[in-house]
Amino acid sequence: MPLLYTIGKLTVAPALRLAFRPHVEGLEHIPATGGAIFAGNHLSVADELLLGTVVPRHLAFWAKSEYFKGTGVKGAISKFVLTGLGAIPVERAGGRAALSAFDAAIPVLKAGDLVAVYPEGTRSPDGRLYRGRTGAARLAVAAGVPIIPVGVTGTDKAQPIGTRVPRPGRAEITIRFGKPLDFTGRSDDRTSLREMTDEMMAEIQKLTGQEYVPRYAPKRVEPTADPTA
Repeated sequence: MPLLYTIGKLTVAPALRLAFRPHVEGLEHIPATGGAIFAGNHLSVADELLLGTVVPRHLAFWAKSEYFKGTGVKGAISKFVLTGLGAIPVERAGGRAALSAFDAAIPVLKAGDLVAVYPEGTRSPDGRLYRGRTGAARLAVAAGVPIIPVGVTGTDKAQPIGTRVPRPGRAEITIRFGKPLDFTGRSDDRTSLREMTDEMMAEIQKLTGQEYVPRYAPKRVEPTADPTA
């Protein structure tokens, strides 16, 4: 576990658990060792914060590559923090640049670490669960690791879209972990990846009870870009 992440687990995590008091179910489904992908619904920026708080092992998130390349004092601090937390840089330009994020995550998973993925690709604009993109399934097949479905509820009220700081006490937050999905031996062709992704999203829906929308979530245009969306 990276040093900065360890410090955060000993200091920030207990404070967040005390402030938000998340109800957690299914921790027994988190493997004690070995790589795994956490694939969850995405309601709020607070999702990553609280997920990292309750998962006992190091959990690597993706962050926009720009945050690793900033200049000046602010840029240096941003790079130091993200590197110290073990974040994986991701290009948001699309195409081959975007796929580099998955290339970077494969050795992380094969080395026995955990990686968090939000298959919807962005935060839900209305609280519903949208069609998942196939990246998580592609990554699971390439790295040979299981997918742990994650269902989070309440974070959209604790930190609604457009709110910069989460507000404790505004809603009951629940985080549920489902049984690992083992896609070992499955093909990585387009049809198979779509089937695995649909299976994964069905498991996430069982954990959240959200209404499912069989289309991709619309991308939002915001004044300030969110590296975790």
